[in-house]
Amino acid sequence: QVQLAESGGGLVQSGGSLRLSCVFWGRDFSAYIMGWFRQAPGKERELLAQITPGRSTNYADSVKGRFTISRDNAKTTVNLQMNSLKPDDTAVYYCGARAMIRSEYDNWGQGTQVTVSS
Repeated sequence: QVQLAESGGGLVQSGGSLRLSCVFWGRDFSAYIMGWFRQAPGKERELLAQITPGRSTNYADSVKGRFTISRDNAKTTVNLQMNSLKPDDTAVYYCGARAMIRSEYDNWGQGTQVTVSS
């Protein structure tokens, strides 16, 4: 089964940067689309960015131009570089994986807290 583990969250000032990483294991990484999500208190989980095995990407409008998703297929990791952070970016960030034959994400990491102070 797929296992995911995020790291890299923390506290940062508004305008700062953080880099999140997610390690994938248990299945063939090259068969999975990887995504980063976040969930703020009282809000639904939001897809921020996703990347295919061929490294095609797409982003939510809320993070476009500030966040960059990347993957290292050899290391089976996916990263999220977050720049120009705002207090509204405060949330628990989750790594997700979905097999290319599936239409929904069904594998999740435990989440990592990102807090942006004003």
